[in-house]
Amino acid sequence: MHYVMSIDQGTTSTTVLIVDEMLRVCASASREFPQCYPRPDWVEHRPDDIWQSVLSAIGEVIAKARIDAQDIVALGITNQRETTVIWDRKTHQPIYNAIVWQCRRTAPICAKLKADGMEPLIRQKTGLLCDPYFSATKISWILDYTDSRRAAENGDLAFGTIDTWLLNQLTGGAVHVTDPSNASRTLLMDLETLEWSNELLEIFRVPRPLLPRIMPNATIYGRTWKVPGLPDGIPISGMAGDQQAALFGQNCFHTGEAKCTFGTGAFLLLNTGHEIVHSRHGLLSTCAWKINKETTYALEGSAFVAGALVQWLRDSLGIIETSSQIEPLARSVEDEAGVIVVPALTGLGAPHWRPEARGSITGLTRATTKAHIARASLMGIAQQNTDLLEAMTRDLGRSLASLRVDGGASINDLLMQMQADLLNCTLYRPECLQTTAHGAAMLASLGVGMFQSLDDLTQCNRYSGVFEPNHDETWRMQKREAWKKAIG
Repeated sequence: MHYVMSIDQGTTSTTVLIVDEMLRVCASASREFPQCYPRPDWVEHRPDDIWQSVLSAIGEVIAKARIDAQDIVALGITNQRETTVIWDRKTHQPIYNAIVWQCRRTAPICAKLKADGMEPLIRQKTGLLCDPYFSATKISWILDYTDSRRAAENGDLAFGTIDTWLLNQLTGGAVHVTDPSNASRTLLMDLETLEWSNELLEIFRVPRPLLPRIMPNATIYGRTWKVPGLPDGIPISGMAGDQQAALFGQNCFHTGEAKCTFGTGAFLLLNTGHEIVHSRHGLLSTCAWKINKETTYALEGSAFVAGALVQWLRDSLGIIETSSQIEPLARSVEDEAGVIVVPALTGLGAPHWRPEARGSITGLTRATTKAHIARASLMGIAQQNTDLLEAMTRDLGRSLASLRVDGGASINDLLMQMQADLLNCTLYRPECLQTTAHGAAMLASLGVGMFQSLDDLTQCNRYSGVFEPNHDETWRMQKREAWKKAIG
């Protein structure tokens, strides 16, 4: 039996997964690592903490799977995107901590670029906003703060998002490569050519010698070398940013297919095929993946609050004691009885873009119970996702083919049914909810030829739930009109 290992390096923890030849999960292991907050709005990671979490999780998962590490034939990587590391090519030591995607320290740089009229060009070339979220201004800040510009221009330093950093570590410093999905989150790659843009490098003051080579998502980048717990020579053959890896892991291989990750927030990606779709509703255009010579693009949007609303009901209102109680409580009533919850606890994101908005509960009467509020909260989560997906389909110019769901809150059957009813399409929930890590394993298996095509990968689909819409169009329109009135 042969096995594939995937590393899912996230913002607060690292998960390592082992799957068999049919992509069935054999074991997984996770390790948390410290967060650094040197100042308000600053977020950093120590790269060595990340690397140690990877090594620790690798050791545990091999023990749990009870396999011989010699039988691992491929390794995949997926990662928190945009987080930025710069290291010395000779010593392999970072010159500064990793600056995390959440960090807002470069907001003044972005504000100046906007004031100088650069954002339309940046958006056209990259599909992204000029925002501290992305990597380019983080790179420039590190070089200025550490007085390292000359070293960067001389080729003595290397930049990478976390995929590139891990690949470099796993290969003993031999490989400096990224993939198009991660490169598309830097503000430095031309989305059309999938190459670093000289124009963008000049705008953001980033020296070209810093940058890794961009290679397709399923190919052999390098091989393991002196990694504790692993034999030398394992091909590292698949990489993608976390949200794109989840889209791939959900088998959203065709135009119009989408996935929604129900976590603290909700993260949605829609496959737009070989076409770059520039959104009219404030969504992001991004590279989903490049397999061989074919590039697939996606639209991306997120809702700030999803599972966090359930946590708020638990921790702040005391309506439930545990998050798992929300579904049975909501099912104890037939409907919301006119109650509408707008989960804008931290403003409304795409497609509304109203950061000043605040959450609301309307439609209360003497007959309202906590069960009605619980049910209306689930409906509010589903409604805001519907807003996002309807905006995406308007941008794409075609209806939603299907929706694949994952993340912790996707185990809530009632929430999934509400989502299917509002979207009027079928929802698929996979057996493996670790779709980010699973997607990296799929890419790695494709990269070493265990599977010959995307169609072959779909033969391994396994679902724990399929949700068909069971309400008519009149019901759906009534719910949508009431929601639009509430957020208006």
